[in-house]
Amino acid sequence: MLGYYNSLSAEVYDLDKPVGSSFGDVEFYMERLASCKGRILEPAAGTGRLLVPLLEKGFQVDGFDVSSDMLAICRENCRKRGLAANLFKAEMETFSVDEKYGAIVIPTGTFLLLHEREKSLQALKNFHHHLAAGGKLIVDVFLPSELELDRPSIRKWDTENGDVITIESQIVEVDPIKQYRISQARYEKWRNGKLIQTELERYPLRWYGVEEFRMILEHIGFEQIVISTDYKFGEYPNRSGQTITFEATANKKG
Repeated sequence: MLGYYNSLSAEVYDLDKPVGSSFGDVEFYMERLASCKGRILEPAAGTGRLLVPLLEKGFQVDGFDVSSDMLAICRENCRKRGLAANLFKAEMETFSVDEKYGAIVIPTGTFLLLHEREKSLQALKNFHHHLAAGGKLIVDVFLPSELELDRPSIRKWDTENGDVITIESQIVEVDPIKQYRISQARYEKWRNGKLIQTELERYPLRWYGVEEFRMILEHIGFEQIVISTDYKFGEYPNRSGQTITFEATANKKG
């Protein structure tokens, strides 16, 4: 099985989505977290695009990721800014720490990388377990607008030292019954016209219906669920491709 977010893709992520870059989510999350009491956890923290601005605003934030390469860049991004962060390698469905968090945040649909239903449900249960009473889960999901197989797309990035990184990606599998798609991407790094590094990676993506996801959260024990769209609080979605944010409070009664 091919992995994802190895060294080249982590480098591209930091180039394409540098610390502080926002789709409207950084500002939205800061507003929603303003009243948070206690520490915040960001699963799949990546290279620190959201985590670093939260730390700079004085929030107490821990983060983890499945990718050692992403964490290495995140640590360096924190170090360059004089920030101390508790970062560790872990998986959403199995991480275990002693802390009970005031909030757990997962922006930009990263949660959907857990394309196997049981693992995604276990992750949500794990989040609920690690939240303090009244703690909030804030998670972005979306309904994919592109499901066409074998239509490649190509992008490129120029690095500071003059190298060029290209990525060719395409959807290679779609299962509408189990609600997931699989994309495959080939990363290549070029220097003076010569290929010096390449990676082949696999990216799964699951999707949930809006009301399906609400009912799953309720079943796990979340309450006071608010659905927002494209970072407009309380606005219900009306088409695929929109970013859908669920904000839910952990019910710790009994």
